[in-house]
Amino acid sequence: MTMKGSLNEPRFSVELLEGSAALRDVIDKHIRDQTLALKSAFFVADLGVIVRQHVRWRTKMDQIRPFYTVRSNSSPVVIEILAALGTGFVCSNKHELDLVKGFGVPSQDIVLGGTCKQLSLIKHAVKHNVSVLVCDNEAELRKIARCHPKAKVLLLLTSESCCEREEMLMPFGSTLKDCRHLLERARELGLHVTGVKFSVPSCCQDAQAFSRAVCDARCVFDMGEELGFEMNLLDVGSGFDGSEAQLDEVEQMLKPMLDVYFPLSTGLSIIAEPGVYYVSSAFTLAVNIIAKKSVARDFSGQAHNALSANDEPEFLYYMNDGVYGSFGSKLLCEDSISMPSAHKEVSAEEPLFSSSLWGPSDDDLDHVLERCLLPELRVGDWLLFKNTGATFTNGEEHKPPVFYSITESDWLQVHNCGLTLDVRMKNLSLVLCCSQPNISQASVSTPA
Repeated sequence: MTMKGSLNEPRFSVELLEGSAALRDVIDKHIRDQTLALKSAFFVADLGVIVRQHVRWRTKMDQIRPFYTVRSNSSPVVIEILAALGTGFVCSNKHELDLVKGFGVPSQDIVLGGTCKQLSLIKHAVKHNVSVLVCDNEAELRKIARCHPKAKVLLLLTSESCCEREEMLMPFGSTLKDCRHLLERARELGLHVTGVKFSVPSCCQDAQAFSRAVCDARCVFDMGEELGFEMNLLDVGSGFDGSEAQLDEVEQMLKPMLDVYFPLSTGLSIIAEPGVYYVSSAFTLAVNIIAKKSVARDFSGQAHNALSANDEPEFLYYMNDGVYGSFGSKLLCEDSISMPSAHKEVSAEEPLFSSSLWGPSDDDLDHVLERCLLPELRVGDWLLFKNTGATFTNGEEHKPPVFYSITESDWLQVHNCGLTLDVRMKNLSLVLCCSQPNISQASVSTPA
C-alpha cells in the first residue's frame, strides 16, 4: 500500500473504499499498523479530492486551462492522475521535469517556471523540447538566448503587495517600465516573447487586485505587439488556495476582466498555475507523540520548569516529524500549519490545555506550533494534521510513507472523466478496503 516514490517501480497501490468505509478507517488501520511497528509518521491521501477539485475547476474556470505547479506536491501518483485528467505542468528543476515527462506529458503542456534558472536546467529544457520559459530580468534573457534561442518567453509581471504575508517575501516580477525594456532587449537578442504571467496571492482581499493585474498584462501585450511579437499566452498565476469560496470570488473578479481585455475570440490561450488548490486538502499527516514536558506559566506568560498548583499547566509535546521534515513550510510561512486534532475519543467535559508542538530535533527552529488547545496527551498518542498536501515537498529520503485511497463514488467520477487504469493510469492498481470495526484508542496509543 505504501507509495515507494520511484518511477522504476511500475505500480502504486490505491485503496478503494467500499460501502461505508471512509478515510478515517484508512487512518485508523495504518495507526494500528504503525503502533505495532516503528510508530513512524505517515500521510494518507484522498485522491477523490483531487478529482473533485479538477471537476470544480472545469465547471467554474472553463476558459482557463490549469497547469499544476509540481513543487506544490511532487508525488508521482498525484502527477499521474493530473496528467491523465489533462492538466499541464509547471516545473522548476530537472527532477520535476523528468518526473512529468516520465508520465508521457507532451512538451507543449509544460512550462519551465522560476526566474533564476541554471544554464544546465535551460539546456535540460532544450533536451525535452520544452519551449515556454518564465523570465523577469535581463540576465535571464541573455541565458535563454545563449542556451535556448528558440524559446518562447513568458514575462513575469510584478503585482502589488496586498497582504502582510506578501510584504515579507522577496519580490519577483518586472514593472511595466521594466517589461518595456525586456521586450526591447528580447528583440535585440532574437528571442520570441509569447505572453505575460501575473499572480495575485490567495491571501489578497483587495477586489481590485485582479483588475489592475489584467490591465497591466494588457499593457504589456500591447507593447509586445507594437514591437512585433506574437503575444498569445496569458498566465494568471497560482493564487488559488483550494477553497470553493475563494475560487468563486476569483471567478467573479477575473472573468469579466478577461472578457473585456483578453476575449477568447482573439485566439489567445489562458492558463493558470493551481498547485495548492489541487493537493492541500487531499492529504492528512499523522504524527506520533514521542516525548512530553509539562511546565507552568506565570501571569506574564513566561514558562517555568517547576509546576505550581496555582498556575495553569502548559504541555510541550515532541513529535516524530518536524520543521526539518513534513512541516518545512513553517520556515517559509508562519501560519502555514493547520491546527491538529487528537486521534482519540475526547468527551465534551474533558479539559483542553495550552500546548506547544515541537519536532524531534534539539533545534529551537524546530517549533511546529507555538500554541494550540489540546486534551492532555500521552507519549504514544497520535495527532492528525489536515490540509498538508502542499507540505509534501522535501527530499525523498526524508518523506514519510504515503497511503493512497479513493471512494467508490469518486472512482466512478474518474471513469466518467474517461480515465481507466489500463489506458491513462497504468502505474496505479486498486486494493479493496472495506470498513472495519472501530478499535479503541487505548489499543493504539501505548507509550513508545
